[in-house]
Amino acid sequence: MEIFNYKYVRIQGKELARNTMHAKGVFSMCWQLIQNDVMIEEDADLFREIDSWFAENLPWPPQCKAQEPVVCWFKTENSDEMIKMIRPALWLLDRYEHPYFVVYTNTPGEIVYEDQFQIAAKADGFLQIDELQQSWSPKDD
Repeated sequence: MEIFNYKYVRIQGKELARNTMHAKGVFSMCWQLIQNDVMIEEDADLFREIDSWFAENLPWPPQCKAQEPVVCWFKTENSDEMIKMIRPALWLLDRYEHPYFVVYTNTPGEIVYEDQFQIAAKADGFLQIDELQQSWSPKDD
């Protein structure tokens, strides 16, 4: 990614969170695998250790505590340690064939929280539904 200068990175899935109508993040996806009894106990314990490390080392945005519609992003400028610690969770998602995407952006929306490692941006109004554009392909006669 050296040719691009992105400010923020997020690991997210295909399923939407009800309160944000935005793709669920890596923590939500792993907890969902545990709650749905998909993960074996040893893997669930591994994720709980990962989650505990983040709970101790990453501030919890007040908007997340209040379950406000926000989307959290890691800052790329100083997220090396966070990404290193999240890699085992990605391994778990891979192991259980749960798809995810690593998304980079400079425009996360209106930022309502910021600390050394992350931001939280408002999710409301983030998605926009446009009309389907006309096909540019030639019509068959």
